[in-house]
Amino acid sequence: MDHTFVSALILLLLVLDPFGSLPIFISVMRNVAPERRARVALRETAIAFGVLLGFMLAGQAFLSLMHLSERSLEVAGGVILLVIAMKMIFATGGELYAGDGKPREPLIFPLAVPLLAGPSAMATVLLLASRQPERLMHWVAALTVAMAVSAVVLIAADRIRKWIGSSMVSAVEKLMGLVLTAIAVEMILAGLKRYFFEG
Repeated sequence: MDHTFVSALILLLLVLDPFGSLPIFISVMRNVAPERRARVALRETAIAFGVLLGFMLAGQAFLSLMHLSERSLEVAGGVILLVIAMKMIFATGGELYAGDGKPREPLIFPLAVPLLAGPSAMATVLLLASRQPERLMHWVAALTVAMAVSAVVLIAADRIRKWIGSSMVSAVEKLMGLVLTAIAVEMILAGLKRYFFEG
């Protein structure tokens, strides 16, 4: 399953799921002073971008080091995306990461990792870079745009939730989960096809 810049950008946005992250983000940021929330959101997004960029740039070397094939990575990535998509569709509104009541800012965990740079995002960027390494700059650009969109959504989290309502946020997340399910199944089928019919 080859990607274009636009399809890679859409895939990354679905995997990063900034709208689905709003309830978690708001919960974690509850103990952060309002005037610092935008700065914390930018910092955590930058850390997540650095982590994912590292996985993208070192993807081929990682595969070689671990003696993994692109086919196995494609199937594994599809399975991970499928699990994430199912959670998005059947979410009950529970918060995965709640504040512990202490007045301290989150650093790396849980906003940067694993909320943004989670296993599914790591597998996705690794897969993009390994499948079409000649278009690496396109994937870096797609990742940059996707992270920028995520940063804007997280910075405006309170306003977005008040504007469209919690029920609409949940509906958008389920819709994105449905699309991501189709992408995940396509990745699994493509990996199996390459394994059985292309050697």
